[in-house]
Amino acid sequence: MFVIRRAKIDDQGTLLKLAKMVHFINLPADTDIIAQKIQASRKSFARAGRGEPPQIGDHFEDQGSGLSESILHTDLYMFVLDDESNPGCLGTSQLVAQMGGPHDPNLCFKLERREKYSESLKVGTSNMVAVMHEDGSGPTEIGGLIIQPSLRGHPAKLGRLLSLVRFHFLGRFRNRFRDSVLAEMMAPITADGENTLWDYLGRRFIPLSYTEADRFCQYSREFIRALMPSGDIHLSLLPPEAREVIGRVGAETVPARMMLEKLGFKYENLVDPFDGGPYLKAVTDNISVVRDTRNTVVADPESPAERAERCIVSVLRPDGEFLAVEEQAAITAAGELVLSRGAMDALRVRPGDAIGYTPLPVSASKSKKASASTGATS
Repeated sequence: MFVIRRAKIDDQGTLLKLAKMVHFINLPADTDIIAQKIQASRKSFARAGRGEPPQIGDHFEDQGSGLSESILHTDLYMFVLDDESNPGCLGTSQLVAQMGGPHDPNLCFKLERREKYSESLKVGTSNMVAVMHEDGSGPTEIGGLIIQPSLRGHPAKLGRLLSLVRFHFLGRFRNRFRDSVLAEMMAPITADGENTLWDYLGRRFIPLSYTEADRFCQYSREFIRALMPSGDIHLSLLPPEAREVIGRVGAETVPARMMLEKLGFKYENLVDPFDGGPYLKAVTDNISVVRDTRNTVVADPESPAERAERCIVSVLRPDGEFLAVEEQAAITAAGELVLSRGAMDALRVRPGDAIGYTPLPVSASKSKKASASTGATS
């Protein structure tokens, strides 16, 4: 059975290998940063397990890390996909309780249209510009999702599980997170790990490679505000190949973007200042997976059930141990869950133990089949 758990120190080597497969600001191919994130994550899970106040807003605790304030001063949860039959790190995803804030605003480009008109020529023009935008609202952020290439397209939809477990956790412990969620989507990257927009724009002002600049953001974002233009950047001055990547995602990221948009995320003309990747945002309580998550207990195996649903089911213990599985669970009239013996063993729970569950969204194709079989119409 596949299990989601918190990252551990032994995962460091595999996480580094995964980080080298793609370019992610949330999971840079840097041994020290990965080690610091694992340590921060384990402390965050332990705080949540003990019911201690969340580390967001002004509830800061110096972790003695070299990471930037946006990571240093917030809870960070690093999830890992494991296989009980062959233990190891098969994939990972992250949930950051608060990205930036008034003390350390998140920086991005806001795309706006400028209309101009000449009375003498009787001619008007319309141009898109990029303006540096500072977001001090400190949204919760999701990111760092990557899975072993051999498991992509797996019948169990393991990539979806790694993605949705973040919203499941957010829903279970809602008071530990902010009222909006941000997803910084990865823009198209060249074969050598570079980005066309960065080559034609960012690098003209910041003397670093795309990878170097993105990695330095783990420690500070001050250099972006200090070196990038503060006024309108007319995108028409860029070559077509640079303009084309703005607001777009790479081919491998298209399914992730579609899934997030189905959950309620929207693109509001905010893009990454380095690569032009779109920022998607959602109101936390409007995300279906968050809204549908419930806390309950494990029912006695012999309890009668009202219905059965495909769910993410999880347990979080006081020591910070987190375990989650996907399970066809039976739900009693009292809202308790009847789990299979395999799920109970994987979660290490018994009747009466506190757990949480989230019914998984039904895919559009399955919904259509269900409607056809029942004669329902839209």
